[in-house]
Amino acid sequence: MPLADSDGTSIYYERHGSGPAILFVHGSGGHHAAWWQQVTALREEFTVVTVDLRGFGKSDSSMSEFDGQDFPGDVVAVLDAEDLTDVMLVGQSIGSVAALRAALLRPERVSSVALGHSLGGISHPELRELAAADRAEAVKLPVIDRLLTKRFQEERPDLTFLFQQMGTFNVAKMADLRNLDTDGPSLGDIRASGVAVAFLAGERDAVLGVKTVTRAHELLPGSHLEIVPDAPHSMYWETPDKYNAAVARLRRTLTAPKETA
Repeated sequence: MPLADSDGTSIYYERHGSGPAILFVHGSGGHHAAWWQQVTALREEFTVVTVDLRGFGKSDSSMSEFDGQDFPGDVVAVLDAEDLTDVMLVGQSIGSVAALRAALLRPERVSSVALGHSLGGISHPELRELAAADRAEAVKLPVIDRLLTKRFQEERPDLTFLFQQMGTFNVAKMADLRNLDTDGPSLGDIRASGVAVAFLAGERDAVLGVKTVTRAHELLPGSHLEIVPDAPHSMYWETPDKYNAAVARLRRTLTAPKETA
């Protein structure tokens, strides 16, 4: 069982396939197994790494409380343990905040970050205001309706049930991740790092609106924007074919300049 040491905390991770590396960072209700539809689709072309942040899945959950500020270090521990370079980190929702911070801590290992359904905790007054307005609308909905479409819930009650069960394997909760947004990186910090950034969002995301994501892309010169049609907040689960295609496309596109330089 592969474990990485993150300042004395055991972090569980898995490595599958071969080729250019993609490391997935889960959101508040996920863990390494949530990426089952990505691992099997992408491992023939890419090295696919999945990780459990502390308090999630098989990672150490014995601490009395969790600090979201520690999560980027958990990702870094896996990067270092596997001696990975030229990695694309892919975050899901609030996991994108940990992914972006980990990339800024190890730009020599991370070439790009795909911020899935998230602004990555970027510190910018206009973006903070736009994201807060989106959240104010989202909290009016039941949690499951924020994450999956009604149609999917009706047509695939089996996968909807499994999706909800995923979170029952975790000790840490959403509240333990929220302070990741504290003292987030500026647009200047990101540009200075040399790490390429892509905003990956679903057209039907009920948590973070397309207009907000598009504005973030406009404010970060050189960033990439992928809006997946008819996809919800948890599109990795509900529309995996579209999601996997977008991730693969970003992995190829974002590494092309470095590989040909």
